[in-house]
Amino acid sequence: MSLPKLSFEFFPTRTPEGRAKQVITRKQLSQYAPDFFSCTSGAGGSTKEGTMQTIQDILSEGIAAAPHLPCIGMQPQEVVDLLNEYKALGIRHIVALRGDIPSGMGAGMDGLFYANELVSLIKNEFGNHFHIEVAAYPEFHPQARSAEDDLNNFVRKVKAGADSAITQYFYNTDAYFRFVDDVQGRGVNIPIIPGIMPIASFSKLTRFSDTCGAEIPRWLRLKLQSYADDTAAIKSLALDVVTEMCERLLREGAPGLHFYTLNQAGLVSTICQRLGY
Repeated sequence: MSLPKLSFEFFPTRTPEGRAKQVITRKQLSQYAPDFFSCTSGAGGSTKEGTMQTIQDILSEGIAAAPHLPCIGMQPQEVVDLLNEYKALGIRHIVALRGDIPSGMGAGMDGLFYANELVSLIKNEFGNHFHIEVAAYPEFHPQARSAEDDLNNFVRKVKAGADSAITQYFYNTDAYFRFVDDVQGRGVNIPIIPGIMPIASFSKLTRFSDTCGAEIPRWLRLKLQSYADDTAAIKSLALDVVTEMCERLLREGAPGLHFYTLNQAGLVSTICQRLGY
């Protein structure tokens, strides 16, 4: 029996050295036969050139590419023009996102504001050409008014035409399965792929998690804190914790795994090998 599919996320680099390093990283991860490599994009087109370059690099390496498309503040025609560029490159997969709200921007702003609006626009303009992936938040979006409101927002994106979803990273497996149960109870049956964040640094993890609302379980936070600057101990525990979480996710029916690589192959590779890929 074949293992569920993997996918890997990258962010665009600003230097030729970073680009060359990323080529090596992708080559290392391509041995796991990924379904696709995705590439992030800054809200408002702030990394448009870097994202486009990375997507072209991925395609030249013979791997399917999925650009992130954050729509916040974009005019519908801007979105259509960008999607036509991607279509001309042979792209068939888009990660459709709202994106972070730029400072000083809020309700009443011009352009698109919600991810469900973006999904509807893609469907209306391009039919089924693009596989549309959206974001899911098992522990709920940090800006959501309530858990119920966040679930309803997710359902709206799916009903607008999303084909599958990737979650924010988490370390509480029960939260993922509860989220899947909750949305299935609302008639949503698209694949919801867990987003996996390997732990390289406790300080970076806490900074990321405080920003995006991902919970670090108390026992894990205290255990990692107890190791202080012992990076070897942190790495060993983190690899065990994330691998065991992935094993349970796959064992209990997750349709695949999406790794937030942070443009590094080492930890991701070790976890994939431990999982039998």
